[in-house]
Amino acid sequence: MKPAAVIVVAYLLGSIPFGYLIVRASQGADVRETGSGGTGATNVSRRAGKLAGVITLVLDAMKGAAAVFMALWVFGLLSTEVEASLSLQNAYWWVAAASIVTIVGHVFPVWLGFRGGKGVATGVGMFLVLAPVTIAVAGIIFLMVVVTTRYVSLGSILAAAAIPFLVLAQNEYLRPVAGLVPLLAAASAIGLLIIFAHRENIGRLIEGTESKFK
Repeated sequence: MKPAAVIVVAYLLGSIPFGYLIVRASQGADVRETGSGGTGATNVSRRAGKLAGVITLVLDAMKGAAAVFMALWVFGLLSTEVEASLSLQNAYWWVAAASIVTIVGHVFPVWLGFRGGKGVATGVGMFLVLAPVTIAVAGIIFLMVVVTTRYVSLGSILAAAAIPFLVLAQNEYLRPVAGLVPLLAAASAIGLLIIFAHRENIGRLIEGTESKFK
């Protein structure tokens, strides 16, 4: 029952629509009717100001980190005793599954008719726990792209796509990554989910109509 409970709680954590709630409380509006239609920090800042965007970013990252910490704790990976019914490898696979489901919850929240955010900040929070070196390099990629192009969506897409390769690079050149294969699977699935959530942005980028960050 523990793995199933972790998966359910991970989805529910991911589905908390902080951006939607902040804009609804401060502006009385639905943030999904603005800009890209997402509930993430960039869209919130367009509707309710940069401070609201920063608060959304922090809260979305925190829920991602919380979901991962919960899974690591439940499966005993924060201590020396792995959950008795699981092998070490299986424990890492369950953490990977919980991570993926958290992003699914953010992108497809049941409370908002399965129309949520893009998953970027939530993914950042998760990988700050799972692979902090990897997310630091991905953050540099994101900043470089945004500074040079002013497209937050393009920076997010390229950073998300880079994470699996950065995990491999960290394992190869810096230090071994615990639970490498499950983490790679999670990074790949999360990257694909984030890219999928940006599908309309990709269309606008191709057409040259995507909004630039000011």
